[in-house]
Amino acid sequence: MAKGTKAEIRFLDGPQSRWQEFKFVIKVAWEFIRGFRALHFAGPCVTIFGSARFHEEEPYYKLTRNLSSAIAKLGFTIMTGGGPGIMEAANRGAKDVGGRSVGCNIILPHEQFANPYLDKWVNIRYFFVRKTLLIKYSYAFVVMPGGFGTLDELFESLTLVQTGVIEKFPIIIFCKDFHEKLMNYIEELKKAGTIAPADPDLVLLTDSIEEAIVHIKKYSIDQFGLKYAEPRPAKWLFERRFFHL
Repeated sequence: MAKGTKAEIRFLDGPQSRWQEFKFVIKVAWEFIRGFRALHFAGPCVTIFGSARFHEEEPYYKLTRNLSSAIAKLGFTIMTGGGPGIMEAANRGAKDVGGRSVGCNIILPHEQFANPYLDKWVNIRYFFVRKTLLIKYSYAFVVMPGGFGTLDELFESLTLVQTGVIEKFPIIIFCKDFHEKLMNYIEELKKAGTIAPADPDLVLLTDSIEEAIVHIKKYSIDQFGLKYAEPRPAKWLFERRFFHL
């Protein structure tokens, strides 16, 4: 088991000594600082979530690659969890069209490794730090087919938008057949009154790359008035332009 995962499990196991808990807080703060420093000049991103378990010959991989290329052409940096599968397809799609590609990789004892299509990435030990970084820099979230981790990322993003903790960034769920039962369940939540009647409208469910691009243009670029701006690194912090490494 990875060192960071063990530390997180120990922390969640219950009260530790005050000294151990203080040291854990310092480690978490350092993880955030590393992430902020690595991704500060990533530019407006679109984060794509999805399973690490799909291979390049599978339809979902190919769809993600094409979708990512279209989003990158809008000028967005493609951000993912940095690993294989859907994450690799998204980063690869950005590189196909000369776009920018970044990742927040989680350190795990299996499955996860940085894919070869990243301009820059940061290795993170704690899941909750990683999720914060994946959300912090993005103006839209795209959810492809995935498992527990992908659903966790979807509902984290959706909850933050629903509660107004972050701006009303677009959340796009791709592949209607795969997510049909999920969307039906969300409708059941609405019927039960556990979410507001308008909450399902926070999500666009689609199979169309063209529809997704129109949605992102309207609710990311136009809504927030995004324009290209050259980043200005602070020399006193030994920073460099993000994509001139």
